[in-house]
Amino acid sequence: MADDPERSSHASAPGTPVRHIDARSLRGLAHPLRMRMLELLKLDGPATSTRLAERLGENTGTVSWHLRQLAEHGFIEEVTGRGTKRERWWQAVRERRTLDSTEFRYDPDTRGALSVYMHELVQQTFSRVVDYLADDWQGPWQGVGTLSDRTDLRMTPAQLEALAAELLAVIDRHAPDPDAEPGEDALPVIIQLQSFPRKECDGA
Repeated sequence: MADDPERSSHASAPGTPVRHIDARSLRGLAHPLRMRMLELLKLDGPATSTRLAERLGENTGTVSWHLRQLAEHGFIEEVTGRGTKRERWWQAVRERRTLDSTEFRYDPDTRGALSVYMHELVQQTFSRVVDYLADDWQGPWQGVGTLSDRTDLRMTPAQLEALAAELLAVIDRHAPDPDAEPGEDALPVIIQLQSFPRKECDGA
């Protein structure tokens, strides 16, 4: 599914377990700090509350509390065999998360959590692009990224849904085996796919 206000997914390599976010999970995840913490654990690997607090400019106690909330809802887990009772290491659970906002949009108990979740999701995608543009890429990495914007298409709902499904299938075909050793020149790559309709405005 595309990361849009209708349906969202956090894609991983093919074969990764799929978790559908229900109302309880949504309320447990829908907090700006928790979502930023989970993003760092997914992108940069395991970390302690102290390391995350330093990166986020937050109090260690606050970060530790939110880590426990993420763990309670099954989004992160403690790294076995690493750390001490005083310094625990956490990692993101390897899974593909999907969410269908139509399940929550008209539910007053989850509508607020959905709004927070989607807003933070959009902020994360925006920040990743800003970081990419701000970095000074050299050598073979210079110019290989893509920022594409098409506004000349007119589609039916079925056509748009089919387009999104086909694009995601292409990504899956190109995704390397997560258990294989990456090449020496490999770097983490972020793919952000957004496709959504726009309501037409009356002409002047």
